[in-house]
Amino acid sequence: MRNTGRTVIAAVILAAACGARDAGSAALAGSDRTGPDSIPQCVPLETRAPNAPDQRPAFAGQTRACGIRNASQVDVEVVAGGLVHPWAVEPLPGGDLLVTERPGRLRIISAAGQAGEPIGGLPAVDARGQGGLLDVALSPQFASDRTIYWSYAEPRQGGNGTAVARGVLAADRRSVREVRVLFRAVPTYDGVLHFGSRLAFGPDGMLYITLGERSDVATRPLAQHLDADLGKIVRIQPDGGIPRDNPFVGQAGARPELWSVGHRNVQAAAFDAQGRLWEIEHGTRGGDELNLVEKGKNYGWPVQAYGIEYAGQSIAGSATAPAGYQQPVYYWDPVIAPSGAQFYTGDQFPAWSGNLFIGALREQRLVRLVLENDRVIGEEHLLTDRGQRIRDVRQGPDGALYLVTDEQNGELWRITPRR
Repeated sequence: MRNTGRTVIAAVILAAACGARDAGSAALAGSDRTGPDSIPQCVPLETRAPNAPDQRPAFAGQTRACGIRNASQVDVEVVAGGLVHPWAVEPLPGGDLLVTERPGRLRIISAAGQAGEPIGGLPAVDARGQGGLLDVALSPQFASDRTIYWSYAEPRQGGNGTAVARGVLAADRRSVREVRVLFRAVPTYDGVLHFGSRLAFGPDGMLYITLGERSDVATRPLAQHLDADLGKIVRIQPDGGIPRDNPFVGQAGARPELWSVGHRNVQAAAFDAQGRLWEIEHGTRGGDELNLVEKGKNYGWPVQAYGIEYAGQSIAGSATAPAGYQQPVYYWDPVIAPSGAQFYTGDQFPAWSGNLFIGALREQRLVRLVLENDRVIGEEHLLTDRGQRIRDVRQGPDGALYLVTDEQNGELWRITPRR
């Protein structure tokens, strides 16, 4: 799993249609012009027909934002290869990286590309379908407590479900000890789809866990049920306890860990510089969503949704703008299949400060969004020539971006400015 090569590429530019040529696009033209290749006006990026051509956005710019491009070039370094469906990358202090592989392996890969043996002590996973070992996150006090958290599809009596555990990384970094399961999503279901699940520590020190609704028609409605974790974002203390200020604490019939409801399958989540949580979730055929998550709010699935069913029919019982539900800040139709997210705060790419990066599985690219006043005013698609499913994107302490590709022969990439 050594470094398999270094490729210098130009940041690949595509275009997205602007929902409306309003003040947002004008602001973008002035703020994101970094060189002679910049686009001075709103030029379409997405030229394909939407899956749901009769649907209309709820507000200007909610979909098909102005296409933008970055004038600089980037280096893509393959730090390691030979990974089996890697799902998450988590930078460690000092430059090494934790990487999960869906079959159930957690490894440390050095900054130079040396891949360690799988770390021992993790519980068994159900690696069928979309299940397996999923996300990994460091404790906010990792430097002193050496604690790591991970999510996984847990095999159970009668099926499986998303679980989150924590353990202390041994001094030799070959095993975890004091392993404890902190959270188990309920109900258990016998399926292989839509487990979520990203882990993100907030500025409040709490752990936010994103969950899918398990996909099937039978489980979809549970995204609206307060007595189930499916299709929710939950918030727990680092020790697994329930914060007393969670929105449904003390409400009869509601699970106290719930933070927001009405999600489909959330595999991307990140906090911005203001300490606010954003999530990007999978839609059906059309309807991938970017949402700004607020305490106790309902994001609609399956009552509110854009797009259509995979088989081509309308989503039964759904509308794009019913009363009482939160509209997505942005949506894609056709979809990108989002997984992994990072707000950029490093100094290697000053022009990207505050931009949101999202991995794209179906579209095999890295998506960059420029936001202004909580609206998307520009979109760029990068690394389109690589032809690999990007599963996760994280910023390292060095300011580089680190990506993993969800392939049978998956890779870990380092993205830096071209020298």
